[in-house]
Amino acid sequence: MSDVRPCTTDAPLLRLDQQLCFALYTASLAMTRHYKPLLAPLGLTYPQYLVMLVLWEQDAPAVHELGARLHLDSGTLTPLLKRLEQAGLVSRHRDAGDERRVRISLTEAGRTLKARALGIPAKVACGLNRSPKELLALRAQLMSLQAELAALDHDPESTD
Repeated sequence: MSDVRPCTTDAPLLRLDQQLCFALYTASLAMTRHYKPLLAPLGLTYPQYLVMLVLWEQDAPAVHELGARLHLDSGTLTPLLKRLEQAGLVSRHRDAGDERRVRISLTEAGRTLKARALGIPAKVACGLNRSPKELLALRAQLMSLQAELAALDHDPESTD
């Protein structure tokens, strides 16, 4: 990051309405609520939808690869995968080359579900009253923020 900003602010520091973390948290909750009625006809929760998005891009990743892509640990991911398997959308199987690895594959029902999900991103975007350019810029800002926060997790000097 080339533009270093001062780490002070004139705003009252311990006010809830001044917290970036709270704004992100409530925006995330609102986004999940917005998806809920769109995903209900598919029989998916929002976290299950995220798993399916990855699998529609790349079938049969290892569980740890899927977790890394979604930023989920195995304790969170495993129950999601079990529910998707019970719903008949995915299957779990041992990797033939490495028995320690479990791979996740779409079933025929999982592949078919993709066609029913195609309109969801457009419905979400239309409900946000922003141009595609604005949405792409917001997404880029959020991805940049996420990368900066991830870098802080690995910077031993960031805990001071």
